[in-house]
Amino acid sequence: MRLNQIQMRDPFVLPDADEGCYYLYGSTDPDIWRAPGVGFDVYRSSDLRQWKGPFPAFRPEPGFWAERNFWAPEVHAYKGRYYMFATFKADGVCRGTQILVADGPLGPFAPHSDGPVTPADRECLDGTLHVDSDGAPWMIFCHEWVQIVTGTVCAVRLSPELDRAIGEPVVLFSAQNAEWAQPVTSPSNGTGYVTDGPYAYRCETGELLLLWSSFKQGRYAQAVARSESGTILGPWTHEPEPLYESDGGHGMLFRSFDGRLRLALHTPNRTPDERPVFIELEETEGRLQVRE
Repeated sequence: MRLNQIQMRDPFVLPDADEGCYYLYGSTDPDIWRAPGVGFDVYRSSDLRQWKGPFPAFRPEPGFWAERNFWAPEVHAYKGRYYMFATFKADGVCRGTQILVADGPLGPFAPHSDGPVTPADRECLDGTLHVDSDGAPWMIFCHEWVQIVTGTVCAVRLSPELDRAIGEPVVLFSAQNAEWAQPVTSPSNGTGYVTDGPYAYRCETGELLLLWSSFKQGRYAQAVARSESGTILGPWTHEPEPLYESDGGHGMLFRSFDGRLRLALHTPNRTPDERPVFIELEETEGRLQVRE
């Protein structure tokens, strides 16, 4: 299969140099908004063009707590195992990110944390792993606008085993801190400012960037924030314009085996037309731009 044949939101690429292949994860249920959750699929490729799959990476066992909104799986290699950070939802339970684990990138992944590691009283999504310069793991996630009107990006320390949060979350910034971000209106949730899809990236200069997404002029957009301290706690400043604003976002960065830096995101931002797209970037003195 080629990328334009794969319906997927929130794409995440895990390069595996030992195997010489790439693994592609994402929100792969045909209707992630209303239908009961099925699980997550993974695709595999040696050249980023032709993909084999789908392979079932996660299927919930009977009695699994979540019912729907199986969103945004990311898979990180950490201390010899593979950890999936994924968002789930159930009636009467706040949406949150749970951590799953497997011995290999194909899975099958099984619950590792006891339910979500995001706060139980907050509607949250899109948890991602960040390991700081001291080797301490953090989860960066979004507190949803549907609960607080102006969405925020937060961070919380994780246990060394990645099975629970340690301490209280810290707010890194809100959507309105970016001057370009504009509100959206939903028939069920009203009007508010969206924060989606955080992903931390350490530049060759040592600067720490954070990718995240919101909306500009009604279209999904991929943004970049910069830590003034070089740590996850910021303070964070925002690039004046999105990196990509053609109705695509929820991106992450990876290097292909030839060393090229690539942005993975989905576009357009409508179901069932969304597809994963890879865009080559240039990194110059801690700044990212689309390669011409």
